[in-house]
Amino acid sequence: MTASDEGSSKIVFIDIDGTLVADDGRVPESAARACREARANGHLLYLCTGRSKPEIYEEIWGIGFDGLIGAGGGYVENGSQLLYHKQVAPEAVRHLVDFFGANEIDFYLESNSALYASPRLREHLIRLIYGDVANDPAAMRQLESNPHPFLNALTYGERNLYKEDVNKICFLEGALPFETIKAEFEGLFEVLQCTVPMFGKNSGELVVPGVHKAVAIADVLSHLGRSAADTIAIGDGLNDLEMFEYCKVGIAMGNAREELKRVADHVTGTLEEDGLYQGFVKYGLIEGGELPIAALPKKT
Repeated sequence: MTASDEGSSKIVFIDIDGTLVADDGRVPESAARACREARANGHLLYLCTGRSKPEIYEEIWGIGFDGLIGAGGGYVENGSQLLYHKQVAPEAVRHLVDFFGANEIDFYLESNSALYASPRLREHLIRLIYGDVANDPAAMRQLESNPHPFLNALTYGERNLYKEDVNKICFLEGALPFETIKAEFEGLFEVLQCTVPMFGKNSGELVVPGVHKAVAIADVLSHLGRSAADTIAIGDGLNDLEMFEYCKVGIAMGNAREELKRVADHVTGTLEEDGLYQGFVKYGLIEGGELPIAALPKKT
């Protein structure tokens, strides 16, 4: 298929974690190929993610995209043009930093200048990604030889976490149930549960109230002069619900949350099963063909 005019082209909004990128930070070659071919066919592709801009590594951005919806909808770029940037109120940042510190919840603040880590976050992430590196030599070798790009993206040791340029906040599972955290921040934040599965079921994100992916998509479409009838969304998490409900077509990854699968128009394969590629083929964004050697090992 070649989209030679605007009427036949689609605007595709692509989640990152669990959709385009695996827990180890790698992009399957099939997914990168699908994105490149879809753009070559005249379709517009936007990253639509909970990540903030410092988390869009070159391996991702270098694939080629037409814009970015970041911070769960709080930051929007069309090409090189900034459409808007919504930030957390400073008093809300103070409250969450104090609350998480008192309750030993590990977190990081996302701004466009840096990702600021809480004091124990690095050690917590290493345990989740690699295991017990202090007592397992194999885990330590893996950490040293194949450091996860996210570990190097974080800024550690920041004494003052009362930042004024925060897009949103991610927190990892700790001693408190998710519902307790949600109740604590009622009215200050929209609290989303477990958008990065590796972080645990009681993990989540704190975002600016009223901000979500569908609102940002609507603003991008208004800027482009295009209709939601031309849109396709693909994702796997609860922060993708609104964009699935808004876009014409919603494609859920095979590893998606069950709540998302229930509202999806189609459930494709998992990352390991080249799900993004297969979804693009089904909806005519690209032609099917022989896939390259998988970038991710099949699960056994």
